[in-house]
Amino acid sequence: MNKFLLSIVFVLLFCGLTFAQNTSKTDEKAEAVVKKAVEMLGGDKYLQVKTQIGRGKYSILREGSVLSFQTFIDVIVFPDNERTEFKSTGIKTVQTNSGDSGWIFDGSAQVLNDQTPEQVEGFKRGMRASLDNLLRGYWRGKAELSYVGKREAGIGKRNEVVKLTYKDDFAVEFEFSATDGMPMKAMYKRLNPDNEDVKEEDRYAQFVDVQGINTPFIIDHFTNGAQTSRINYESIVFNKNIPNKIFNKPSNIKDLKKDVKL
Repeated sequence: MNKFLLSIVFVLLFCGLTFAQNTSKTDEKAEAVVKKAVEMLGGDKYLQVKTQIGRGKYSILREGSVLSFQTFIDVIVFPDNERTEFKSTGIKTVQTNSGDSGWIFDGSAQVLNDQTPEQVEGFKRGMRASLDNLLRGYWRGKAELSYVGKREAGIGKRNEVVKLTYKDDFAVEFEFSATDGMPMKAMYKRLNPDNEDVKEEDRYAQFVDVQGINTPFIIDHFTNGAQTSRINYESIVFNKNIPNKIFNKPSNIKDLKKDVKL
């Protein structure tokens, strides 16, 4: 009798494992596209990046013309800690996020405030739509990855498209060159205050080898098909030690007048 009961237990256990494997959704085609892109960007070196420090210029555009530009230093500790300092005509603005919280220093008004829930949500949306979030797998356990297909990308060119769909139905599509697997763009929709869909798109260009990692030095942003901004990196450093204190909200705004030291 004991042997009979044990055999039933083993059968049930095997059936349970088989059922779990069969119901687990793994889009092998999408995973293959992601894997190829990771290899193109540096393989294990890319996956082992923990921090990033970027310096360059951020431009605001309208109808193809530059309205204004600022220099910036952007400090990231992956996956969700970021501090960006902008400077224009000697005036500094600092935006810092850490998980579900953040703060902003407005140098023109000399005001330091916590971010609003909407501002924090905007940061988190940007993180979920980022190329690094997809390729380094920070989305796993929070979203599903699927293969969309191939899409025209100019004369004689096609891109392969994969899609991340989060549990709250927020979705991001990523396009990769069907020829070599390099990242091309990321696209998603958001609702504006009038509850209307707004199409957002990031396009990646000018990949540069930095410490064995292919990195886009230009990121152009489009809203509803019109270019609204450009990030143009002048230098990027990976895996430099970054103290956690730079993400803490300072008690004195005088501390923010000094450039962040790294």
